[in-house]
Amino acid sequence: MSSLGSWSRVCMAIGMLFAGVAGLGSAENRDGVFIHITHGTDDPHRVLMALNMARMMSPNHPVLVYFDIRGIEVVLKDAKDIVHASFPSSKQQLSELLKQGVTLMACPGCLKAAGKTPADLAAGIQVANQDRFFSFASGRILALDY
Repeated sequence: MSSLGSWSRVCMAIGMLFAGVAGLGSAENRDGVFIHITHGTDDPHRVLMALNMARMMSPNHPVLVYFDIRGIEVVLKDAKDIVHASFPSSKQQLSELLKQGVTLMACPGCLKAAGKTPADLAAGIQVANQDRFFSFASGRILALDY
């Protein structure tokens, strides 16, 4: 068995543990998951693991994925389709997340720093706004940083 396969299973187990912990809130509160992606093509494993965690948690919790620093290169119209190991590609996972209603946001300051504008974002990607960070869930917010 490859060590990569073992690590993938460990990461999935941790994700399921976090999902269970997030579910401890009261019935009227919807605990959410905030996933922060700061890397792009420079670290495919980090990007695809973050997207995979979002996909795993979204059926049971509101999820917001925030892309900044180099992470914005993942959500541009002309973004490279990132692939790594046995993970689904970045474009495949982003498409699934959008179909599931997951909020995907890019940092406006990081777009500007990269010489990009909101018009350069792929379809369905929103420009981040502070109010959405606190209103996508009604309970606690678990943050995962990649």
